[in-house]
Amino acid sequence: MRRLSSALAALLAAVLAVLLAASPVAAADLASHRLSNPTAYIPPQCYTDTVDAEGNAHNPCFTCHVRARAPNYIIGDADLQTEYSLPGPALTNPWTNLFVDRSARISAIPDAEIDAYVAQDNYFDPDGTITLARKLAHPPAAWDEDGDGAWAGYVPDCHYNFDAEGFDRAPDGTPTGWRAFAYVPLPGVFWPTNGSTDDVLIRLAAPFRSTAEGSYDPAIYKVNLAIAEALIKRADVPVAPVDEARLGVDLDRDGTLGTATQVTFDWAPLKGRDMSWVGAAKGELLAAGLFPVGTEFLHTVRYIDVSSGEVAMAPRMKEVRYGIKTRWQTYADLEEGGLEEAKERYDFPDRIDLFDGSLETGIANGMGWRYQAFIEDASGDLRPQSFEETVFCIGCHSGIGLTDDATISFPRKFDPADAHAGGWYHWSQKSLAGTPDPIRADGRRELLTYLQENGAGDEFRNNAEVKARFIAPDGSVKPEAAAALRDDITTLILPSAERARTLNKAYREIVLEQSFAKGRDAVAEPAGHVLKEVEQNQPTGIETPVGATHW
Repeated sequence: MRRLSSALAALLAAVLAVLLAASPVAAADLASHRLSNPTAYIPPQCYTDTVDAEGNAHNPCFTCHVRARAPNYIIGDADLQTEYSLPGPALTNPWTNLFVDRSARISAIPDAEIDAYVAQDNYFDPDGTITLARKLAHPPAAWDEDGDGAWAGYVPDCHYNFDAEGFDRAPDGTPTGWRAFAYVPLPGVFWPTNGSTDDVLIRLAAPFRSTAEGSYDPAIYKVNLAIAEALIKRADVPVAPVDEARLGVDLDRDGTLGTATQVTFDWAPLKGRDMSWVGAAKGELLAAGLFPVGTEFLHTVRYIDVSSGEVAMAPRMKEVRYGIKTRWQTYADLEEGGLEEAKERYDFPDRIDLFDGSLETGIANGMGWRYQAFIEDASGDLRPQSFEETVFCIGCHSGIGLTDDATISFPRKFDPADAHAGGWYHWSQKSLAGTPDPIRADGRRELLTYLQENGAGDEFRNNAEVKARFIAPDGSVKPEAAAALRDDITTLILPSAERARTLNKAYREIVLEQSFAKGRDAVAEPAGHVLKEVEQNQPTGIETPVGATHW
C-alpha cells in the first residue's frame, strides 16, 4: 500500500475527527448495556492520591464517606477514608481523561469564543419551547430503545420561571410543581471553582399538592414540603401561620388544632408519636429520613458565566439530571438490603455492582429511586445519557454514608428560620454571596474543616488558585482567608474569570470528544495527585476518620 503524503494524511485525519464528532455513531450506542468501564459507579475522586511527596495525608474523603444514619444502612462507609476498598476490576483507574493534557488546545481557544458558547441556551428553543420536550415527542431512532416511537422516561417540563416563593411556572402562569431551593454546595467537585455551576429543584407528587377533593392548593403544598424538610433534617421547620383545623392535622404537636407556625418533628411510632401529611396526601406513608413515593428531583449542571464580570450560572447546560422515587422501602427493607450488600462485599470482594434499567426509563439504585439524565452531544445539544453514562450517577446516589434517602442537596438546604425566602429560591433570584460558612454538628466550620483536613480546595489538589488564596506554605489555612470565609463562602467557592474560562474550555474539549465514559471532570492539565493503579485495601494514610457534617 502506498503511503499518503503527510499533508494529505493530516487533512484526512482532521476530516475524520470532524465527521466522528458530528456523526450519530455515539448516539447509536446509547442503549447498549455493555460497559467499557464496568465500575463506572465508582467516581474518579476515589482514586485521589491522599499522601503527598512529604508523606502528609490529605483527607477529602470525609465529604462522602462517613458513618451513615438510619435508614441509610451503608455498612462501614467511614472506613473508606482510611483505605482504598475497591473490587479487583476497579484497581486500574479507568478515568483516563484525568491524565490528558489539553493545555495546548485550551490556550488556542479565544476567550470570546468560549464566552459565546456558554451564553447559548441549549435548553430552550428561540420561541421558548423546551427543546428536549419537542424532540422527545418524536424521539430519534437512536433514543428510542424499545422502538415504539415514544419516549418512556422523563420529559423536561421545568421552565425556570420562578415566583417569589421559588415555584416554577409555565409561560401561561400554570404551576409546574417544581420548586427551587437554596443549599450549601457540597465541598470539592461541586464548587464552581472546580468546574461547574448547578441548581436543584424538588417536586412532590400530585396528592401532596392538592386538597382532599383533588384541587391544586399552594398552601397545602408548602406545608407538605415543610413536613418533608422536617423528616429529612429531623428538625422543626417554621411555616407561615397555618389553620390546623382546616387541615385536620396537629402540625406543631401541641395537642390542639389551632394556628401552627412550625412543623414539629416528633416521629417515634413505636412510642405512639407519629406525623401526617396534609391534603389529599393525608394517610400516605411517612418516615423520618425518607421522602414520599413520587418525589422528584431536577438537577442542572452548567458552565460558568463570567461575561458580566461576576460568576453566575451560564444559560448553557452541561447536564440535566433527574431522579424519581418509585417505590417505598421500610427501614427493615433498607436494612436488609444494606446487610446483604455488606455480606456480599465481604464474601466476594471482587464482585462488581450490576444495574437494572434502560436508556429511556433510567437506572434503579436499589433503594426505591430511578435516575436518568441528558448531556451535551458534540454539537452542544442535549441528548439522553447512555446507559453507561448514567451508571456513573448511581454510585453517589446509593453507596455512600452521606446521603439521606439517596439524596445529597436537600439535607443541605438553607435553614428556613434565617434564610432569604425560607431557603426557597433559585440562584437566578439571589446568589450565594454573603452566605456564612455552615457550622457542623461537631461545632467546626464546614468549609474551613474541608480546607484544614484536605489542605486544598478540591479532591485532586489540582486547584492552584484556591491553594494560593487559602493555603500557607506549611499547609495550614491562612488566618485572613479563614476570617473572610466565615462570613462569605464565595471567597472560596467561586473562581476567577480566568480560571472559569479555562475550565469551560477544558470541559468543552470532552464534549467535542464525547469521551464522558473516560471522565467528565474539567481538568486542563493532567491531574498530578491521582493514582493510576491501586492495591486492594491499600491504606490511604488517613488514620482518623472525620465525622459527618449534620449529625
